[in-house]
Amino acid sequence: MHSPLRSPIPVETLLLAYRSGIFPMADKREDQEIFWVEPRDRAIIPLDRLHVSKSLRKVLRSDRYTVTIDRAFDAVIRACADPRPGHPETWISERIIASYIQLHRAGHAHSIECWAHGRAGAEDDAGPPRLVGGLYGVSFDQVFCGESMFSRADNASKVALCWLVALMRHAGFRLLDCQFMTDHLATMGATELPQPMYLKALAAARGDPNLSLRQAFDHFASAYGGTDAPQASSPGKRIAQSLTHTS
Repeated sequence: MHSPLRSPIPVETLLLAYRSGIFPMADKREDQEIFWVEPRDRAIIPLDRLHVSKSLRKVLRSDRYTVTIDRAFDAVIRACADPRPGHPETWISERIIASYIQLHRAGHAHSIECWAHGRAGAEDDAGPPRLVGGLYGVSFDQVFCGESMFSRADNASKVALCWLVALMRHAGFRLLDCQFMTDHLATMGATELPQPMYLKALAAARGDPNLSLRQAFDHFASAYGGTDAPQASSPGKRIAQSLTHTS
């Protein structure tokens, strides 16, 4: 018989932890306990140095995926917790999920979603949109701490990351924390900071950004119009253009 799920981590505790340079993890999905992690080195992506390959830029411009923000946070975090080839276990336990859903409802956790239309493997666009990729993380001050991402279609998680960086740049954020370095993040321009330097970067990113991520998203998602912008540009093209100087 399973023990009752422990209460989610309080919002105030999570925010204090992130502002102190630490974050929670679990050993596996079933764990009720969490432990606090303070990495010796932190992976970050400098917002002016995101590497966007020519092929990825082409995907962005094509609007292959419909991108949204905070439309399916619960689904994104659960997709990130799903087993993957070579990684049958996850650090995202049910208590972690409940804690970040609570943080999302408090306005400090966000998701970027990528949707594809039609049936998997079908060539037409018929059918409801399918969630095929995305990421989620924690937002405070001028900082976004990426927690996890997933992809069920080619380049879907990379598209979500490109949108996140473009939104952060437009909104006036200063620091994108990726926690641990991976080969995937390295190909996107991630670098490592010793923890003391990371804490200094956190301190330098205090204060509110110019815009919220949602406000920045609305700017990119809305169509240009009027005499000042006679030629409409798709959201994906705008994202690609905004990242022109980062690759």
